[in-house]
Amino acid sequence: MSLDKNLFEQPANKLLAALPASDYERLVPHLKLVSLPVRKVLYAAADPITQVYFPDKSVVSIVNTMEDGSTTEVGIVSNEGMVGIPVILGDNTTITRGFVQISGSAMQINADILKAEFNRGGAIQSLLLLYVQAVYSELAQGVACNRLHTIEERLARWLLTVSNRLELEDFPLTQEFISQMLGVRRSGVTVAASTLSRAGMISYQRGHISILNRDDLEATSCECYRVIQKEFARLLGFMPSNRARKFF
Repeated sequence: MSLDKNLFEQPANKLLAALPASDYERLVPHLKLVSLPVRKVLYAAADPITQVYFPDKSVVSIVNTMEDGSTTEVGIVSNEGMVGIPVILGDNTTITRGFVQISGSAMQINADILKAEFNRGGAIQSLLLLYVQAVYSELAQGVACNRLHTIEERLARWLLTVSNRLELEDFPLTQEFISQMLGVRRSGVTVAASTLSRAGMISYQRGHISILNRDDLEATSCECYRVIQKEFARLLGFMPSNRARKFF
């Protein structure tokens, strides 16, 4: 990918942008702008994580895979976060797999370099630990959500989350992919998507989702969406943007 100096001077990733200038400038020589094509695996379960990613215009799914091959999404990362948390927690492997859900770009850094910067303490360590706490809260809320809320509520929450992370209201997603991420049958996603579509909240055609009425979609979503948004804002001073722009 060609070098765009402005992307380094004004990083789109919110974690990088939140760093004090002196801390960020130490990282810049080690950052590499890379393209992330859809389905690209950034790390596999049990394999060493050698690179950490700070997504910009991309969405990465963190998933668990069962023995029978079924998958469930346990986390989602875009311009609000980083992919490769185990690196800063004292290990470099995990039971999950991280892969690109929606293509785009990211800042890539060698895991050993980021770990060394983290171990220096200071602003980088404090910020990344707050991000870990935010992710922990999101995971904890997600467990309760998957147990207690309807597919329609969960689908509304998930679509809003993807929209916010991408800052788009139109994005490519198939029902098969959504069913894998929500851990439900495709027929369940079809029914839930049809319900939201008939109510005028979304449109779905040929693998693309468009959010038509954000207010109603937020009202349909369970409280988990708002809880997670507020927690990110409380801990990090920002929340995944809901000022979406049209893509198609």
